Amino acid sequence: MAPSSFPDVYSWIQNLPPLSQWKTTSISTPICSSSSTNSSLNVVAAKSLHSPTITLSVIADFSLPISLWTSEPLKTNTKSSNLLDDQESISSLLLNCVRDVLHYGSNQQNYFNLSFPKLNITFTSKEIFNLIFLTLIFLICIYEAPTSLRLDGLTTVKYHLANCWSRQTSKVFMKLLGSNLEEQWMRSINLAITNWILELKANCCTLKTPSPLFSYSYSTHGLWKVQLYCPVIAMDHIENSSSPSTDERLQFSLNYHQLEGVLQFNYKAEVHEKWINLRVHVDNIRCSIIQLVNDTLMSKRGVGRSEKHFPSRISLQITPNIQTNIISVSVSKSSDNPRIEVGTEKSLEAGFEGQNPYPGIKLAVGETATASLKPWKFEQMVYGNTGILNWYLHDSSDGKEVALRKPSRFALINPRAWFRDRYTSAFRPFNKQGGVIFADEYGDGICWKIEREAREKTMEWEIRGWIWLTYWPNKHKTFYTETRRLELKELELVSSPRRCLRKDYNGEGR
Repeated sequence: MAPSSFPDVYSWIQNLPPLSQWKTTSISTPICSSSSTNSSLNVVAAKSLHSPTITLSVIADFSLPISLWTSEPLKTNTKSSNLLDDQESISSLLLNCVRDVLHYGSNQQNYFNLSFPKLNITFTSKEIFNLIFLTLIFLICIYEAPTSLRLDGLTTVKYHLANCWSRQTSKVFMKLLGSNLEEQWMRSINLAITNWILELKANCCTLKTPSPLFSYSYSTHGLWKVQLYCPVIAMDHIENSSSPSTDERLQFSLNYHQLEGVLQFNYKAEVHEKWINLRVHVDNIRCSIIQLVNDTLMSKRGVGRSEKHFPSRISLQITPNIQTNIISVSVSKSSDNPRIEVGTEKSLEAGFEGQNPYPGIKLAVGETATASLKPWKFEQMVYGNTGILNWYLHDSSDGKEVALRKPSRFALINPRAWFRDRYTSAFRPFNKQGGVIFADEYGDGICWKIEREAREKTMEWEIRGWIWLTYWPNKHKTFYTETRRLELKELELVSSPRRCLRKDYNGEGR
């Protein structure tokens, strides 16, 4: 249920009296108010004088009201005490709000080609409607609200978007949208958050934005999945970044991107007679850096779409929250033992020794060692009962880890450096769009051996992770570099089955 401090717009609409009982042409409810300007932000229902329809509006209520948003006309039910108790009307209003949220995105032409789902009325309709309307008001406050009301409106809305109620409702809503519309939805929201953060920085304001990372997870049919979205500008800087760049065009290109990630693990609980094995394997780890504005604006105000961050390190931890039944943890990948090719280089130098009557021959023998290494290095570790998965990107010129260093100035001006033209090179450590995908190659997993007392019980598991994004110049001439990092945490529930596998001859389960 939505928090009581934020108006329950869905119930307010449902409780509107029949049009014949309205004493005025409109009815309103406040969202927030500003004591300094004696104004408020209101939701207003207004009836039509020519047809049995109403419209919903968001109004900045000054001495002269300002309309910030208006819905399409909604048919009312004249035979019922509830104006909008018809499923079609509520679904139409929901889609109206969804379309208008997407309209604030930069790539508007993309969503017009997508098919919108029919948002059926269910027991979660109230929560979903309030979440959608809350999100719409959030964007209206950023883009439309007068300055005197914007701060109060955003302060009221931001905490509700990041609380537990919103997170749980978002999971249901994202499934209704489907993956394509979900991506457009999050890009529209994160574009607004990016604009808000830049406005706060320009005004030297310390007000914090809502939680910049949006993520959700679910477990089904032996699969754990975590989906995450985060504006790059909202990620934390780490120590090896340069001083802030004065190149405004470069900063525009770097700021207007978001990280989109998918973490997928296959898991299987094997019940033996005396213990349980829970095996977790990497299915897919995908990270993409997605542009939030269209190419025209990026070329006009930025330095082009080729200047952006790239993933440089991923660290994931999987931990059972209740550890009293854990017997052991095993990983399936050994620490690296790379093959080194050793070659012998011989040189022969002949000459006379000055103090020796006999001619001497000087023979010099040298050895050179070369190793063939992939740019991405994968490692597994165990800390206590936590299984740890790490992916590190290494500089191909010296083998050092990219996320923890700054390149030299000579490397930055070297046109043949590996990070120059990095999205067109055949030897690039990313896909052509600048992201990474780790799949079957990293399918080795982690196994927890658990005491038999955990059989038929539900265990809570924590998936925690950190993702590093690094910027080194691609085509643009600059000495600016930076690395950013985000942290995520999700919880999953796993129930161990009751049925035991068949026994071996020694009495142990197989």
